[in-house]
Amino acid sequence: MKKDDYLPRKILDVLKGVHGETPVSLHEPRFIGNEWEYLKDCLDSTYVSSVGKYVDTFESKLSEITQSKYAIAVVNGTAALHLALIIAGIKRGEEVLVPSLTFVATVNAISYCDATPHFVDADENHLGIDTKKLTTYLKDTTEIISGNCVNKMSGKIIRAIIPMHVFGHPSDIEGLLKIAKDFNLILIEDAAESIGSFYKNKHTGTFGLMGTLSFNGNKTITTGGGGAIITNDIKIAKLAKHLSTTAKIQHRWKFEHDEIGYNYRMPNINAALGCAQLEKLPFILKNKRALFEKYKKSFKDVSGIHLLCEPSYCSSNYWLNTLVFQDGFEVFLEDTLEITNKCGYMTRPIWTPIHLLKPYKHYPRMDLQSTEKLAKKIINIPSGLPLE
Repeated sequence: MKKDDYLPRKILDVLKGVHGETPVSLHEPRFIGNEWEYLKDCLDSTYVSSVGKYVDTFESKLSEITQSKYAIAVVNGTAALHLALIIAGIKRGEEVLVPSLTFVATVNAISYCDATPHFVDADENHLGIDTKKLTTYLKDTTEIISGNCVNKMSGKIIRAIIPMHVFGHPSDIEGLLKIAKDFNLILIEDAAESIGSFYKNKHTGTFGLMGTLSFNGNKTITTGGGGAIITNDIKIAKLAKHLSTTAKIQHRWKFEHDEIGYNYRMPNINAALGCAQLEKLPFILKNKRALFEKYKKSFKDVSGIHLLCEPSYCSSNYWLNTLVFQDGFEVFLEDTLEITNKCGYMTRPIWTPIHLLKPYKHYPRMDLQSTEKLAKKIINIPSGLPLE
């Protein structure tokens, strides 16, 4: 291959053209609103822990943005998933269908419940669960006994399914809902990366029994550390708030707890940061889409790769822009990571598939050919807002 046809160099040239010569991170927070004002107000009030007006305001704004009736703010996205599984009644030994192509926290939360992750394959178009392949798999390997979906091989109940909206791109929600109905599964959405993403004009995380969000420092909006459960069920919302507040019975001075609870409530000081960030969410989403459009134009004539686009029926927040190497060109992935990071443009590969990690190598799985193929073909490129 001629030097001017070297794919990693072409990718680097695009990054330079879009971002300039200044080193660029993969995704970092931007504090361009009322963050300092709200944080100072929070500090002045002395209500910096899990009680305060900003927690209530943050939850109210989340409900409004996601069009869910209730939002319960917690310390991080992993805690939100853990709590959602507990509330859904997932029991020790039961299996939960989960993509192997996800961040490890999705699967760790299942393990915290002493349940069994059951790995399923990814769709190359949106990186979420391949619903057609999963449907065929479940028809062949499960049976419904007394209303429960039972794994014929293990004899265990498959209780739930947790799809993940990868990099902000909505998964095949209609296919997932059909699977949940046909096989009597609880649907919990891992929408950690997809605040501001919509499937047919409905926000991700609002289709299943519950959805979970993350506001880590590298997310579209941040509370420093933080997460949330969103739901339309008032009983679930009340239970989530109760359990996340150590299951404490409300009283002016007594400390009584009526069941095992968790110290998972989001602190007021984090919520103050989140309130300011949510006010800027429309601006952030607009500019992230503009960045995607720049990438789309700049990469259109670069052969050997394609920029991952939202499905036609969806609106993605484009949390992380994603390059997919075409067949035969994946040999350039490592060189691309090396040259771009060396030149100050942070890129990264997708996560190692969870079924290949040491703690999860021996758990049940379907054929994961697409997952393993995609893991060798994907990199994320700088996706944050430009410096002003």
